[in-house]
Parts: sequence; C-alpha cells; structure tokens
Amino acid sequence: MCGFSACISLSASSNANGYRSCNSTTADGAGAPLNNGDYRHTHEGANGVAKQLATDLQASLELISHRGPDDSGIWISANERVGLAHCRLSINDLSPAGRQPLHSADDQIHAVVNGEIYDYDRLRHECEIVHGYPFQSDSDSELVLALYKIHGAPGFLEHLRGEFAFVLYDERPGSQRVIAARDRYGIKPLVYTHVGSKLLVASEAKAFLPLGWKPRWDLRAIADAGWMFDDRTLFRGVRKLLPGHYLEITEPGTVRQVKYWDAEYEDKRKVETRTIDEMVAGVRERLVESVRLRLRADVPVGIYLSGGIDSSAIAGIVTELARKDKVKIGSEEMSDVTCFSIAFPETSGFDESRIAERTAAWLKVKTVKKVITEETLAQDFADAVFHCEHHHFDLNFVAKFALSTLPREHGVKVVLTGEGADEHFAGYPYFLAEFLREADEALPDSAISQDFDLREKMFGAIQQGMQDMWRRNGATAYEDRPTLLSIAGEGATSTSDNLLAWHPTATLFSPWLQGQLGDYDCRRTVLGSHASDVQARMRSRWHPLHTAMYMWNKNSLANVLLSCLGDRTEMAHSVEARTPFLDHHLTEYVNRLPPSVKLRYAPEDGQRNDLGPIWTESSRILKSLEEKWILRQAVRPYITDELYKRKKNPFLAPTRWASDGPLHRMFKVLLSQEAVERLGFVDYTTVQHAMSVAWGEKADPKSFRLLVYCGAWVVLQDRLSVATAEASDWEDTVN
Repeated sequence: MCGFSACISLSASSNANGYRSCNSTTADGAGAPLNNGDYRHTHEGANGVAKQLATDLQASLELISHRGPDDSGIWISANERVGLAHCRLSINDLSPAGRQPLHSADDQIHAVVNGEIYDYDRLRHECEIVHGYPFQSDSDSELVLALYKIHGAPGFLEHLRGEFAFVLYDERPGSQRVIAARDRYGIKPLVYTHVGSKLLVASEAKAFLPLGWKPRWDLRAIADAGWMFDDRTLFRGVRKLLPGHYLEITEPGTVRQVKYWDAEYEDKRKVETRTIDEMVAGVRERLVESVRLRLRADVPVGIYLSGGIDSSAIAGIVTELARKDKVKIGSEEMSDVTCFSIAFPETSGFDESRIAERTAAWLKVKTVKKVITEETLAQDFADAVFHCEHHHFDLNFVAKFALSTLPREHGVKVVLTGEGADEHFAGYPYFLAEFLREADEALPDSAISQDFDLREKMFGAIQQGMQDMWRRNGATAYEDRPTLLSIAGEGATSTSDNLLAWHPTATLFSPWLQGQLGDYDCRRTVLGSHASDVQARMRSRWHPLHTAMYMWNKNSLANVLLSCLGDRTEMAHSVEARTPFLDHHLTEYVNRLPPSVKLRYAPEDGQRNDLGPIWTESSRILKSLEEKWILRQAVRPYITDELYKRKKNPFLAPTRWASDGPLHRMFKVLLSQEAVERLGFVDYTTVQHAMSVAWGEKADPKSFRLLVYCGAWVVLQDRLSVATAEASDWEDTVN
C-alpha cells in the first residue's frame, strides 16, 4: 500500500538512443526522506538531469508521505526516460525484499504498485510452477510484474483481483512503454496532468507541485458537476484515470486511455431459472471468500464497524472464519479482533454507536469508539479537505478522517470496511423508484411485477417522498424539467437528478460564472459520462434499477464516496482499508441477479423497521420495500436479529449546530470576504446570507451545506496555492 506520482516527457526531441525523452516519476505512497544519493540508477555516474529528477521526486513523495511512511525508494532509467519513486506502507512481506520500486529478474520491467492484489497464493503458485517466473519477494505487488511478463498487456489486468493503482515501465527492446492502471471500481486513486512536455501521474494531485504544476481551478468541471461524473477534477488539466481503465504511453509519446473492464447486467427480459436458495448460497459463498482473501497480511487487521448490516456482516464472517476455520486475521490470532466505530451526539439522531456496541458484544470482540464532537469536526475540517482534494456536501468525511486515527493508535494498519454493499444490493433510497418504474420480467410471478396499479401507486409515493427528503436534508430537489429521453431513457434522467442532488446550485457562483453556465442542463454531464453503447443498454437491455446502480457506481461511488469516505481519509493516517463488497468476482455475480431479490416487496413486514433520521412518517410506504433483501438472507447467520430487521440508515453527519459554536466560529474565520473573493468564482453575498441562516435550532441545512462546499474551496486554494479564477479557467476543459 502506498501512493505515487509520475512524470513522462512527451517532447519531440530525442535522446542519444533515438527515443523520445520520457521522464516518468512515480511516487507510490510517500515515506521516509531519502538520504542524498539514495536512489537506484541504471548506469554509473548519474548526471545532473537524473539528480534533479531524483530531488524533485523526493519532494513529491514528501507531500504524500502519509500514504507510506515505512520506507521509500527512487529508480531512474539509464536514459533518464523513466523515474519511479515509491513510499511504502508495509503490509505484506515486511522485509527489504518487498521494497519498491519493483524490478523483474532481468531488470527490464519496473513498477510501483499502490494497493493490494488478492488470491496471492494461487496466483503465485501458477506463475512459478506453470510459467517459471522467479519471484524475488513475498510481496503481493510483485504479481503485477509477473503477470505482465507472462500475459502481456492488457491481458494481465484480467488476472488482478483487488484494489490497486500502479505504473509499470517496460524497457525491453521493441516494447518501451509505460502503463498506468486503476482497479475496476476506482478504490485506489490515480490522477494525471501535463506540465509542458511532461505527463505527470500521481496518487494525489498535491504530489505534482514539486514537478512544476501550477494549480488553477477548472471552473467548467466545478459548475457543470463534471468533477463528480467524468474524468475531470477541480483543477484545470488534472484528470482522473477512470476505474477499469489503463493509460498506455508508447513511442513516440502517444498517450491513450483504454477500458479493460466494465460492469454488465442481465437482460431484463430473461426469466430467472435459479431458485432463491441457490442465489442466496451464491452470494454467501462469494462474500465469505472475498472476506477470507482480505485477511491475508503480515500486520494486524481490524474492522470498521457501524450500526449497519454491511460492516456487521463482515465482522460476523471474520469472527466465524477465525473461530471455526482457524483462519488468521492478518498476523494475529482470533483473540485480537478489534473493531473501530464512531459516535455522534445522541441527540442528533445520527448516532449508531450503541448498535455497533451491541453487535460487538454479540460477537464477543473488542470495540474501540471515537466520539465525534463539534470540536472534532471544526478542528479536522481543513486537514480532511486537504487530503481529499475536493469539496463534499456533508461533514461525514471529516468524521471518517477522525475515525481513521484510531487503528494506527492501536497498532492496526489494515481495516475491513463495508463500502460497496449499498451500491450492489440496492441499499440507497434513490433506487426505490427505479425498481418500481418497470415490472421485473426476470421474476414475473412476484407480486410487485404482477400488480401494475400497486406499483404505480408506490412509484408516485416514493418519488414524492424523495423530493421531500431532499428538501428536508438541504439537497437540491429537481422538478418539472424535461426528460432527456434521447440520451439514455427516462430512468437514467431521473437517476441523474438524484445524483445531482448534492451539486451546489448556480446561485453560489459569481454572476459572471453563472453567465458562462447559462441554461446548461447538468444532467447532460451525468449522462454524457457514459459511452454510447452503455447508453443503448440503459435504454433497452437493463432494468431501470440496474441502470441506476450502474450510474451510481460509475459516478458517486468512484468519484466521491471511495475518495472522501474511503482512500483519502484513511490513507491520511496511513491506514489501508479493504472492501470485500467490491470484489469483482462477487459483484459480477450479484449484478446478474434479478432486481426483485435485491429489493423485495414485503407488505407483511411493513411494521418491522424504523425509518431513521432522513425519512418522515409520510414515507411509511417505504417499509413494504426491503432493501438488500438477498444480502440479508446471505448474511443472516453472521448478524443479530436487530440488524437483520433494521432499515438502512445512511452515514451522515448532523447539519444543525449551535450559533457561535466551534463550527460556526471556524467557518466565520475561514469564509472571510477576502478569502471568498480571492477564489474568483463564488458570490460572497450568497455566502454571507448562508452564514446568517445556517445555525441554531432553525438552521437551514441547504445553507449549511453551501458553507461546507465553499469552505473546502478556500482550504484548497490556501493549501495548494491555487490561482484566483479568471475567465480563461472556463475554457478548453472538456475533452
């Protein structure tokens, strides 16, 4: 586990060997400072160019040192074409043999790897015995080199199972290419940009600063929501490598982004032939195997435990694997299982810590709790934003940042988390209307498929309930807008509205930026982020529920949740989080299941669940729809009755805080008129009004969220020295 940055020159000039100069820098983590000359070079007497590159790479690593504080290394090729820098968070093979950058036995293929590759024992055995690959370490990361040398690109990517981002350089005659790849769901980050003739690649944009990057705002990406939905970021010219894609840089300096994997769903007209028991067993078998694979580590492994079914199921599976099957939990035996959880003030309605404690007691495992106070949120806000590098609508990311201090304080480097379950088992309220939009032809005998009138009545009620929920929680509720049927169908348009609910309204932006945006419909940004063949499947092949799930996974999950509620806040404290629900062997199976086993109409169970803090009693019809139904059945042996019967409650932070409290005081200082106007694209009058109504018992949650957005931009401008926006920052930012 680590992070990385890369610098590849694409200039037309050639070096003595006839190749284009290509200085690739890759920082895989960031760690302990290197001593002078502590880098490996492929020829004696490194010249000034190589030494300067090594110095710049080390400075780059130091800016992301939180990603790998245990060790570091830099390698520069003999022709100064490629430089790889890596800072290490030691998880597997703690010996010096696991140090990166990695090199093949013939010293012609080199790589830095961020993340974890699972199913290590089987893959290593296959590489060694079948293909004769000579491993030089026990690090899972070396599988990237081995599989590439055996299968080539892109074939080797099919064999990689896990969360990863890496840069690989093949300098063999006739090959000479750089490949940068990202895992299927974007669990690990990878961004890139151009500085002059150089292509820079990194785990975090801040790593670009020592390599000549001068950050500017990408106003179009901010205003049209592109940073949330496509490959853009908040910064002009800085792009994300999309999940399931790789970059290939070949002679003569050509750069292309290629898709190697995508999610697929069953044709909605295909009738399901498997029994319910078979499908439940299929989910359980794959989830247990996913958890088992993620327990392999040479360091202790813990669990993030909330009051929900997802993390609780993981904790239950881990406990049973250890007690019944004697599976090691990292480097520890069963008696050392530790769960970490957080608590909000009980009066907020958002606290789930008591449920987590009851789960831990039922499992007979240790739990460590972090109490999140208003002071905590105010104190950690700026640091959390700096690590995330983007704004967010809620302070839950600050709470996750604070939670991630706990594992390292207790000697734990690795935690298992529940991210990805809601996305694949239809756990979010946004999915309910799309489930009801059409009958489920895969299970035509189900009551909700047969009763058109009932489905229509529930569909209308849930759509209205969503509008009410958005308003009550400070989001944007879209109404009476034309459907963009020509793009991907009515359901996709409706899902776009839900995805945009947390995008700030145009009134926050300066009048001149509002003028640039005009009457642009941001739903076009969302829908346009999907390829034409995917849009065709949305229109005709997939059930609307699956269209909504695909869009959520490609947009909000990848670009927001796995960032500010995942890697960025965890790695800020050098903690590696593993996500069993995002194992692609599991998700590919779940994606092919019928909609009616993910969401189930169960009127007989309508009184068994509380609605939680985001719904009102007017939404009681929701109780007859049971989200994540097949997951509940699959994990029933591992969870309490309380959790089995409990309705999904989202992980959100409170939005109502006292006037003149720690958060109010913090935002008043942060959002001074000078600081807001220095951004160059925000209307200070709007911020000033929001500050006056966002606090106290009658606080307006929408105004509070506006302050959170703007506060993040001010922090980023200050910490990264982002230039004040001007009109040119709107131009030329869309592919």
